[in-house]
Amino acid sequence: MGKVYTLAEVLTHNSSKDCWLIINGKVFDVTKFLEDHPGGEEVLLASIGKDAGDDFEDIGHSTTARAMMDEYCVGEIDAATIPKRVTYTPPKQPHYSQDKMAEFIIRLLQFLVPLAILGLAVAVRFCTKSS
Repeated sequence: MGKVYTLAEVLTHNSSKDCWLIINGKVFDVTKFLEDHPGGEEVLLASIGKDAGDDFEDIGHSTTARAMMDEYCVGEIDAATIPKRVTYTPPKQPHYSQDKMAEFIIRLLQFLVPLAILGLAVAVRFCTKSS
């Protein structure tokens, strides 16, 4: 095939002006194709830094799309440089208070008290007008 690239080398090509993707172990320079991609360039840019083979297959690309891939192929990825599993670390969040009842009551009163005052004012106006 062509040259064998490490993941670090491929990751240096990570912008709309220079975009390389990994699809099923092959490396593609899709920079010139970004504007023409039917799904938009954002779809391709979102696939940088991983083997996007599953994403590519899930979409169900046509045989024409698959044939076009050959002209963008620049080599293969060194599989040893791709991490097998990425550990998900959830973002740090502030302490969450489970007791929201007091806050709910305050918000309810902030709505109901002005409504009750308005209703009382209308009732007083109605009663004094009919007398």
